[in-house]
Amino acid sequence: MDPERTAILTIDLQNDYLHPDGAYRRAGYAIDAFTALPERIRPVIDALRQKGGTHISVQFTLVPRPDGEPLISPFLRNLRPFLARGDFAPGSFGHALVDALPPADYTIERVTYSAFYQTRLEYLLNALGISHLILAGLVTNGAVATTLRDAHLRNFETALLSDGSAAFLQAVHEATLTSLSGVTYQMTCAEAIGMLEAA
Repeated sequence: MDPERTAILTIDLQNDYLHPDGAYRRAGYAIDAFTALPERIRPVIDALRQKGGTHISVQFTLVPRPDGEPLISPFLRNLRPFLARGDFAPGSFGHALVDALPPADYTIERVTYSAFYQTRLEYLLNALGISHLILAGLVTNGAVATTLRDAHLRNFETALLSDGSAAFLQAVHEATLTSLSGVTYQMTCAEAIGMLEAA
């Protein structure tokens, strides 16, 4: 892995997921596996940047209508009925990357499970000469897995941080790691730091 041609994608590590005042925590989703991620991932970001790599923050986005109500799919509305006006809205506190992580070099607004679908991510990676991706964030079986599979289809070399991602249930997280073993390398955050320091 050439660090200068590598980007770490942090997926959905936003205030509306993780901050006590965010949409998910207000709705009672206080999951320790989620809140532990930023401090675990930050040293990987720092190690990659010290070697000339790139940090891209992928942020879930609910686009507001002119009246402020979010454009939201019926499936997601049924799954997360608590999502309301202003949640995950561009420019809002909840949409922003959590303070525990350094500001990203680039930000991608994700509106579906994949960070590649109808976004500028692929253009950006190609323009920067990125060939390797490290993925981390939320949730393992959702946006992380879908983005990773899309990256694989586009011939990016990928590595998933096994302890730098999480799902609502640990069993689902572990099952997803197993299902992804055929399309990506997997490593812990500590292993990624060691690899980058040795590069």
